[in-house]
Amino acid sequence: MRIMVIGGTEFIGRRLVETLVERGDEVMVVHRGRTEPDDLVTCTHLHVDRRDFSTVAGQVRAFGPDAVIDTIALTRRDVEAVLPHLPDVHLVVLSSMDVYRAYELYQANDGMPMPVPATEDSPLRLGRYPYRGKGLEMDDYDKLDVEPAYLERGGTVLRLAMIYGPRDPQQREEFVLRRVRAQRKRIPVGPGATLMPRLHVDDAVASVLATLERPGAAAGEVFNITETTTYSINGWMRLIMTAAGHTAELVRVPDDALPADLRSTRATSQHLLASSQKARELLGFRPEDSAAAIARSVRWHLQHPPTNAPTDFTEDDRALACVR
Repeated sequence: MRIMVIGGTEFIGRRLVETLVERGDEVMVVHRGRTEPDDLVTCTHLHVDRRDFSTVAGQVRAFGPDAVIDTIALTRRDVEAVLPHLPDVHLVVLSSMDVYRAYELYQANDGMPMPVPATEDSPLRLGRYPYRGKGLEMDDYDKLDVEPAYLERGGTVLRLAMIYGPRDPQQREEFVLRRVRAQRKRIPVGPGATLMPRLHVDDAVASVLATLERPGAAAGEVFNITETTTYSINGWMRLIMTAAGHTAELVRVPDDALPADLRSTRATSQHLLASSQKARELLGFRPEDSAAAIARSVRWHLQHPPTNAPTDFTEDDRALACVR
């Protein structure tokens, strides 16, 4: 197939492009040209800012894609700049489970939780722009502004769980691994009972491939994409430590004493559990065993430690002192 990938040089997009090329597809990657790793697989590159996508519409048509995968549509403007200029082919856009009302209640730590697991028909957020004013340069981000236009074109929306794995820019396992590298034997935690859906980047890519292979079933549909087994926060921490060959005691401390990077273990009333049954039934999506996927990711991150990992554990020691 001829596949055009919008944003394909980092994390999910990069792994997707690698997989498509490896399986023999002809791939065009459309991106700004700011991130183009030397070891990226060989394929066609088209450099353009999303805002100027109309200027390369002719080149896109000349490439003649069978499908277009938009990995980085974050705002309404992102959609308006690109979608009108895409050919009438199978369109796939990556979205997020942060569109659900349950995510909003989790962030607010609301005492009236939504039932889980979330399905594709579960209530969506009431509020908009979940990261506005939080200093993340994502004031206009909202996947609820992205999904409708793609669905109107008969596109497929993949609502992804929290993605982890090699080259994860958010280093989602690092809050545990930095303590593993420091040989910390006691780690302060809260209840850590929240069920939060996750997914290895390879499984995120597999969901895209499943969509491409069944365009008839996927057209105009929304799919939750998550692991089969979902662990609590503290359960996930234990899996990471096991994969790293490290033993440490998770010590319960008051929530208000938790170090900043362990706040996710605090007490919450809203779980984020979601179901990907629809994707399994209609697309044949089959994610890897969660424990095995986490182990693969941990091995990679131990071999590629970040250069800026904090080594100060004063907050840990202060929290642990609360329970002595």
